[in-house]
Amino acid sequence: MKETFDLIERITRNDGSSYFELGNIPLNGRAEYAAEHGFIQSVQILKVNIPRSTHVEKVEEYINSHYKLLPLEYDGWEEWVKTPEIEEELQRILLDNRLG
Repeated sequence: MKETFDLIERITRNDGSSYFELGNIPLNGRAEYAAEHGFIQSVQILKVNIPRSTHVEKVEEYINSHYKLLPLEYDGWEEWVKTPEIEEELQRILLDNRLG
């Protein structure tokens, strides 16, 4: 199943550092589960219903081709490692949504 992203989250790691991630409601649920079980410190939705753009589509394509969908009750947290090109696409999405 291919993921479609329509929101932006801030994930706070257990060491207190944070990063931005694209997601959707099911992925946010998995992040909430991870926070409740101590795998990450917290997750915060910053923006919902982000506009579809070529930047979003490139990030979706990358994530869908490099990562498998994990179950909600996954015991852990998988931080998606991105290439510099995909990080740049994510930064464009943050700027487009006035978050960067």
